[in-house]
Amino acid sequence: MLKKQYLKTKPACKVTFTLPKEAAAGASEVKVLGDFNDWNWENGALMKAEKGEYKAVLELETGRSYQFRYMIDKDNWENDYQADAYVPNEFGGDNSVLILDSSPAPETKATTTKKARKAPVKKAAAPKKAAAGKASATADDLKKIEGIGPKIENLFNEAGIKTFDALAKAKKKTLTDILAAAGPRFRMHDPSTWVQQAKLAAKGDWDKLAKLQDELKGGKKK
Repeated sequence: MLKKQYLKTKPACKVTFTLPKEAAAGASEVKVLGDFNDWNWENGALMKAEKGEYKAVLELETGRSYQFRYMIDKDNWENDYQADAYVPNEFGGDNSVLILDSSPAPETKATTTKKARKAPVKKAAAPKKAAAGKASATADDLKKIEGIGPKIENLFNEAGIKTFDALAKAKKKTLTDILAAAGPRFRMHDPSTWVQQAKLAAKGDWDKLAKLQDELKGGKKK
């Protein structure tokens, strides 16, 4: 997660980088590496372990963008799940992007407007009763699938995938196409295990699902 505080005295911004502890479980050292420190581990910004997250604060020049990632114990990489954008890197993955404007967007003041004359209210026609047997299936909580959060659940719901059974029958390409169409911050997610998890959930095999999820991290094989 990124938090920006633009400075009034110079063209700079204090950026707070945070990474949830579950994304770096058991880590000894987590650093922020990017364009601002030449992607060098020794020069990387050390993240302090705080309650539930790792945190680092950097003062960066405004009017440009920076690519970055979080490096864990000089071995594993993690992206910021709420970065401003994502771009492919040369290693087949994606880099997170931080965008710092030359100056923060000005706050807009609320303007008062004259009350418009109320238009006569027309009575709405009574809705027709749905034909029996055609009621839509109750939506399942897709967030029970590891790797799926509220936003991705909403994307799938809008695409007609509202139940574990529908997700279990979906092709991986269908899921990746939905994610890709939603933008770069969703394109980075890997749905490889979601269908397998959904099949277990659809059958009600919660013990098997829990066992499978113990082998996953963020919905992906550890």
